[in-house]
Amino acid sequence: MKITSFYPVIQTADVAGTAGFYREHFGFEPQFSSDWYWHLQMPDAPEVNLAVLDYRHETIPAGRGAPVAGTILNFEVEDVDAVYRHAQQAGLPILLALRDEPFGQRHFITADPNGVLIDVIKPIPPSAEFAAQYTPDALPQ
Repeated sequence: MKITSFYPVIQTADVAGTAGFYREHFGFEPQFSSDWYWHLQMPDAPEVNLAVLDYRHETIPAGRGAPVAGTILNFEVEDVDAVYRHAQQAGLPILLALRDEPFGQRHFITADPNGVLIDVIKPIPPSAEFAAQYTPDALPQ
């Protein structure tokens, strides 16, 4: 099997509101929009996609549709400090304040209107202990 694309789909009751959140705060742009589904893409990175789907739509198998729960979206960015300042100024919930982790991340966590956690990350060099756990080609610099 050759996978040609991969992206998360957030099931929600508020499709337009959820899509609007990702447009306003993270810069996604719509590639398709309807009352039940939006496909979003980063304008400068077409390989970065996100979809928003009404959990009650007929394409969801019976008994399987539900608002999203237990999901974390990781967004790796070039300037996590700038995104953190934007999130604070926009009044987004800051569930984990900006900090450096020994495993190789500078990050913070916010949430979308559905409660989906959004971990905004800039890879940084890990501590020696964690560096030993990376494969050589995956080690953050």
